[in-house]
Amino acid sequence: MASTLWPVLEPFPDAVSALARAREIMRELADGFGLSWPELEPIGTAEQYAYALRTFDSARMVADRDPVAVFPFLDELVRRDAITFAAEQPRSCLLAELRLDPGLGDLWPLPEGVMVSLDTTLPFGTPETESHHDCSDEELDRMVAVLGPLSLDAEWGCDWRGLSSTKNCGLRLCLNSALLDQHSEPSPGEIGVWVELGNRVAWEPEGQAWLRESGLVLGEPRMG
Repeated sequence: MASTLWPVLEPFPDAVSALARAREIMRELADGFGLSWPELEPIGTAEQYAYALRTFDSARMVADRDPVAVFPFLDELVRRDAITFAAEQPRSCLLAELRLDPGLGDLWPLPEGVMVSLDTTLPFGTPETESHHDCSDEELDRMVAVLGPLSLDAEWGCDWRGLSSTKNCGLRLCLNSALLDQHSEPSPGEIGVWVELGNRVAWEPEGQAWLRESGLVLGEPRMG
């Protein structure tokens, strides 16, 4: 069943303050909360690319099998000894580890069909990390500490106190990311905390009463 999310209308000057407020809300209003592994968006801006090159050692690269757009770029990475292809390759794309260095800055923008992500780079994850893995507070703290301009969404499932049904209830933290209906997308500098209620209770009298009595100043809802 779908859920509905309401933005918390407070100023969040940075990612650390937004994370602290999200945790405070859950301590005050929820029981039994747990954090699934955060989702890090692929690198999509020149600022993110430059930051990654000077901050991290490696990234995961996925490239379409299109020789016109992609192969000359891959050849250049091979010439610079900056890429190692995965031993097993799917038919639909090419997988590789990209060794990051500021000297690769002249290769921006990336050609169409090439995606570079730090989602398998510590502290954001490893090649073995799956989205269903739980994330500890300490792991999330390390991600936020080095996030810079990168876009990350963290989502806690929780039991909001006082609701008869807490299915699909939780809290979402969007860092350099805008929450749209059904999905989020990178948005540099945008930081938000969102309260989530499952639609089984969100639009019932008890759900609306809970929102009013929570003490939170909330904006217009979006579908999650």
